[in-house]
Amino acid sequence: MTHLTCGERLVRCLTGQPVDRIPFGVGLGWAGWGETHERWRRESGIADLDPAQFLRYDPGFAIPQLQLGIFPEFPEITVSEDADFIVQRNKRGILLRQRRDHGSMPEFMDYPVKTRKDWDRLKAERLNPHQPGRVAEDMAAFNGRIRQTGQAVQVGVFPYGVFGTVRDLLGVEAMLVAFYDEPEMVRDMMEHLTTVWLTVWEEVARQTHIDHIHIWEDMSGRQGSLISPAMAEAFMMPCYDRIAAFARTYHVPLVSVDTDGDCSELVPLMMKHGVNAFLPFEVQAGNDIREYRRRYPELGIFFGLDKRALAEGKAAIDREADKAADMIRKGRYIPGFDHLIPPDVPWTNFCHAAERIRNVCGTP
Repeated sequence: MTHLTCGERLVRCLTGQPVDRIPFGVGLGWAGWGETHERWRRESGIADLDPAQFLRYDPGFAIPQLQLGIFPEFPEITVSEDADFIVQRNKRGILLRQRRDHGSMPEFMDYPVKTRKDWDRLKAERLNPHQPGRVAEDMAAFNGRIRQTGQAVQVGVFPYGVFGTVRDLLGVEAMLVAFYDEPEMVRDMMEHLTTVWLTVWEEVARQTHIDHIHIWEDMSGRQGSLISPAMAEAFMMPCYDRIAAFARTYHVPLVSVDTDGDCSELVPLMMKHGVNAFLPFEVQAGNDIREYRRRYPELGIFFGLDKRALAEGKAAIDREADKAADMIRKGRYIPGFDHLIPPDVPWTNFCHAAERIRNVCGTP
């Protein structure tokens, strides 16, 4: 096979076409928390350690800078701070308490939408799909860069999803109650946000080819989806159908969803509505990527290797590398760990994992 660009390799791998080798080191499954990187810098003795450069990760998707949510953004306000924590109202209007070292998920304390009136005002003032400046990227310069790098183009990033963004506007408890108390507001929020995204993506599609639409949901826990499949079908899937229609119109080969936790209820539902790739398949939530591959041979799978093995030692790591090799043989798989790498992982263990998985990818 002739040499593929990194973008061609990614898309062909996930869509089941022949590739020269498997992409290595791509995406969330190879990134660490802030504390993790601090540990790795200490243990490696490299003060400016960049794991991606040191371990020679392949390039991931190129993502143009887009304003897909609240825009103009809220002013960022610091409410309080001490040596370890800072409480801020962020640009999305969410009040957060988070560690200064960003070593864990923040605590979400308050949200911008509490009533239908709040939503109507926010929609009118800060969610105009045609607001100038939503495509913040110089697309001519962007196209020049991807011609040089050979990357595939992605639109859609964290924190934008049909469930995920509405949850970040209301808060999870208030959102779950609103499905019953304010169903028309929830539908309007989902539909309007989808209109924002499709409007911006269409402007991008007029200037470059889009290879990948990514939808961030994080709508599952260890017990499964936070809402029933029937409720997801009724509220969310009309929006997914609009996204799938956009993908068909603009010949976008990949539509992926990111949801943590047990995604077993969501995968078959979303596949019926145009999704053909999923991540990250958290093992501790009960996900087994080999079983997903057996059930859904047409599904592109990112990651799903148990990050806990990285702290256990080389034998556990080797078992995960063997799992990656098995998945690669079955196709449509990009290897990686099942979320950000935690700070209990020694640098030597991570290097061993990278070397083993680099080998099974066939990466020189």
